[in-house]
Amino acid sequence: MSDTAGAAETAVTDSAAGSAADEIVSPPGPHGYSHDKESHLKRLRRIEGQIRGLQRMVEQDVYCIDILTQVSASTKGLQSFALQLLEEHLRHCVAAAAVGGGPEIDEKVAEATAAIARLLRT
Repeated sequence: MSDTAGAAETAVTDSAAGSAADEIVSPPGPHGYSHDKESHLKRLRRIEGQIRGLQRMVEQDVYCIDILTQVSASTKGLQSFALQLLEEHLRHCVAAAAVGGGPEIDEKVAEATAAIARLLRT
C-alpha cells in the first residue's frame, strides 16, 4: 500500500494540478532524490497502476465503497512519496544552502515551507 503506482507519469488533465506543474522553475540536475531515482520511478509506476485500476473500476461499475478504498490507497501512496521527496529535499537542498550560508538558505526554507503548506492543503 505504501508503494503504490506511478501517477506522476500520468498526463495531468486537472487544471489545478496543471498549474502546480507550471510552477516548477528549478533547473534540471542532481537533486536530493537523484541518488534513488529508479526506486522513485518504480514507486510512481505502482501509483500509476493504481490510478489506472480506478479507471477500470469506474468503467466496470464497481461498488462505490470498493472504489473509495482504492482511492484511499492511491492517495496514501502519493502522500508517502511526497513526504519522502520532501525529506530528501531538506537533507540535500536545504542542508547544502545552510552550509553555503547567505540568502539562499532563506529561499530554500521558504520553498520547503510552501511545499509543506501545499501538502497540508490536500
